[in-house]
Amino acid sequence: MAKFNKPKKDAPAIQTASLPDIVFMLIFFFMVATVIRQESLLVKNKLPRASEVTKVTNKSLTEYMYVGAPKKEEEFGTAPRLQLGDKFALVSDVGGFVENKRSEQTDPKLKSKITWSLKVDVDTKMGIVTDIKQELRKVDALKLNYSSRELADD
Repeated sequence: MAKFNKPKKDAPAIQTASLPDIVFMLIFFFMVATVIRQESLLVKNKLPRASEVTKVTNKSLTEYMYVGAPKKEEEFGTAPRLQLGDKFALVSDVGGFVENKRSEQTDPKLKSKITWSLKVDVDTKMGIVTDIKQELRKVDALKLNYSSRELADD
């Protein structure tokens, strides 16, 4: 009996013409969806809960000040510290920080609209917060808010 062999067909090559489109679409998605953190936190920052919470409408005109116990307790101790930008600061440095941020704002109309947001750890005593508020009053930075978490419905 004769044996009939079918000729072997090689599998067709995978089309890679659309691969760059897919890669660029993924890169674009992650670039749009990713938020880059501008400051690294040096203090513990568990925000207190509040029942009457409103969102800040213009975050580009909001400057943050962090208050809490340092994360590296063995190096900086356990007393609450103030963080301005990426470094620890004294309460007396708040005025210079405010003036520096105001000078970065190019539009003179917007300089008075900057909101100073205090992100204070839930375990921090109010003494340091009161001192910061006094320093803000000295430099006429009166638009202040406290950041908090929203109460969860039980």
